[in-house]
Amino acid sequence: MDSAALALIELGAILFALGMLGRFAARFGMSPIPLYLLGGLAFGDGGVVHMRAATEFSHLAGEIGVVLLLLLLGLEYTAAELVTGLRLGWLAGVLDIVANATPGALVALFLGWGPVGAVTMAGVTYISSSGIVAKVLNDLGRLGNRETPVILSILVFEDLAMAVYLPILTMVLVGVSFWNGLTSLGIALLAITVVLVVALRYGRYVSAVVDSNDNEIFLLKLLGAALLVAGVASELNVSAAVGAFLLGIAISGSTAQEAAKLLEPLRDLFAAIFFVAFGLSTDPRAIPPVLGWAIALAVITSLTKIGTGWWAARRQGIRRMGRARAGAALVARGEFSIVIAGLAVSKGGADHRLAALASAYVLLMAVLGPIAARVVEPVVGFFQRNRSRVDPVVGV
Repeated sequence: MDSAALALIELGAILFALGMLGRFAARFGMSPIPLYLLGGLAFGDGGVVHMRAATEFSHLAGEIGVVLLLLLLGLEYTAAELVTGLRLGWLAGVLDIVANATPGALVALFLGWGPVGAVTMAGVTYISSSGIVAKVLNDLGRLGNRETPVILSILVFEDLAMAVYLPILTMVLVGVSFWNGLTSLGIALLAITVVLVVALRYGRYVSAVVDSNDNEIFLLKLLGAALLVAGVASELNVSAAVGAFLLGIAISGSTAQEAAKLLEPLRDLFAAIFFVAFGLSTDPRAIPPVLGWAIALAVITSLTKIGTGWWAARRQGIRRMGRARAGAALVARGEFSIVIAGLAVSKGGADHRLAALASAYVLLMAVLGPIAARVVEPVVGFFQRNRSRVDPVVGV
């Protein structure tokens, strides 16, 4: 069969399968991310059907998916919101890093993956999935709850931390020298500072450059600018994802709102392909040997995330039920954990088993997170009712 025809057939089959998996996930109110990963594992080397012809396109589309994920994330924030969130949530953010990055780093070191594996796994277990958390809060009608600003401030801090972490990870993976590494990190920090200042003072001019009343022209300028900035950032070892995120922050006002509406379908499409592409690069036969470690990390980091949210909400004077909801909402990991693992795999600096561990871990956490957020109220309510019944007896 002609190679182009075969690639089209395979790509069509993958996209159709993704649509069916997404429909199944929506019916049960769960995130489709675990199913997309499973789909990639099924179509990759060692899976049920190996689709070689579509692999090359999937990896390029996956890179675009990462750019769109971070661009849309940047569009959700204004520079003022980022600065405010950083000021209010920095202490909880530091606790979040220590409590949730440490388990991943320790497991990587124990498995003999060295500093590169430790830095990578620290990021995988650290960052919550903003997409899953936002969807769960919306689905459960908790956007107006008192603990929600606490959750959002932690997520904002995590996103800013990623803007610093990803350049560091890129430097570690490519093995640059110490001084070159400091230069790249300095460029990243300077870029973040400049973008925040520009967005605060001159955001309307940046928005005017990409804005257009014609959706076609608007989309072309927006997507072109995102890919250009991402490519330049990648060339400077700053990370394409960070470049896209900073561009999103610089676009403000109604332009950002219209851009988000226009890009959401593209983001969902290419992000789905990104998860499949990551699955394609992972041999499912490598998962069973690391499944025990994935389960252990899932248990430990669920507890540490709950503890982080509980502590942060308690500092704001929120009662126990709100503290529990804040902690449970942060449990989910998803797209950014896979972005980190995918970066490590693409650069070739990490142990080949890392992709398998990250896949298994995200599969567990993307399912466990929404479940934890849904069941936390009845579970905490049950213990509170039992405690209220027991306390009077103890007093007598």
